[in-house]
Amino acid sequence: MAGEAGLEIRDLSVRYGPVRALREVGLTVPRGAVVAVLGANGAGKTTLLRAVSGTLRFHRGGVASGSVFFGGSPLPASPAAVVARGVIQVPEGRRVFGRMTVAENLRAGALGVRDRAAAAGARERVLTLFPVLAERAHQRAGLLSGGEQQMLSIGRALMGCPSMLLLDEPTLGLAPMMAARIAATIGEINAQGTSVLLVEQNAATALALASHAYVLEVGEVALSGPAAELAASDEVRRRYLGVGTPETDRPVGIGSGRTLPRWTA
Repeated sequence: MAGEAGLEIRDLSVRYGPVRALREVGLTVPRGAVVAVLGANGAGKTTLLRAVSGTLRFHRGGVASGSVFFGGSPLPASPAAVVARGVIQVPEGRRVFGRMTVAENLRAGALGVRDRAAAAGARERVLTLFPVLAERAHQRAGLLSGGEQQMLSIGRALMGCPSMLLLDEPTLGLAPMMAARIAATIGEINAQGTSVLLVEQNAATALALASHAYVLEVGEVALSGPAAELAASDEVRRRYLGVGTPETDRPVGIGSGRTLPRWTA
C-alpha cells in the first residue's frame, strides 16, 4: 500500500570527478506509488536513477554524500544487489539485445529469478501487458519498431519480478499514440502493485501518472508536491506543459513550501 516504506533518498550529492551533478537531493517513493521526476536536459534526472541502481561507477560517477534506503534499510551500491532487492531500472534508449530474439531477451530478464513458478508468472504478466511480444517471440529484437522495443525493455525488467521500477524517459522518441499506450501500461503495472520512479521530460504524461512529483534544476530539487498541484502551477504549465497564462511571471510556491525562482528563457 502507498505510504509504507518504499524508496527514500536522503541528502544525496553526486559528482562526476570535479563536476557536481546532484546536491543534497531528498526524494521519497512510498510503496505502491508512482513518483515523477521532471527537469530539463542536464538537470540530473538520469544521474538520480544511476545513484539508486548502483550504476554510477560505470559512468565515472560516485556518491559524495547522502544515502539511499529501500524498504527501511540501506540500498547497496552494487547493481546486482539492487536488483536482488527488487529494484530494477529500465534505461533510456530502449537498450534491448538486438541480435537476440524477443523470447531470449525476456529469458535474460529472468536469469536472477530462481523460483520457476515466479518466472512463469512474470512471463504471463508481461505477455498479457504486451501481447505483441508473444506475436514477435521468435523475431530479433533489433528488428522491432521503437515502440515494440520499449515494450520489450519494460517487459524484460518485469521478468525480474521487481517491486519497484526505475523508468528513464520511457516515452522518449515515440509517436504520440505509442507514447500514450506505454503510459497507460505503466499505470496498469503500478495498479498491479509495482512502485514506479518515473523520469520524464513529457511533464503532462508524468503528472497524469504520478501521485507526487519533484522538479530538478541544475542538480537540486527546485520544488515538489502533489502531481495535481504541480500540474495546476502557472510556472510548471508554462515551463513544461507549454501553456501560458497572464500570471506566468510570478513565483509559485507548491507542495514543499519552497518558492520556485523565476525561470529564464
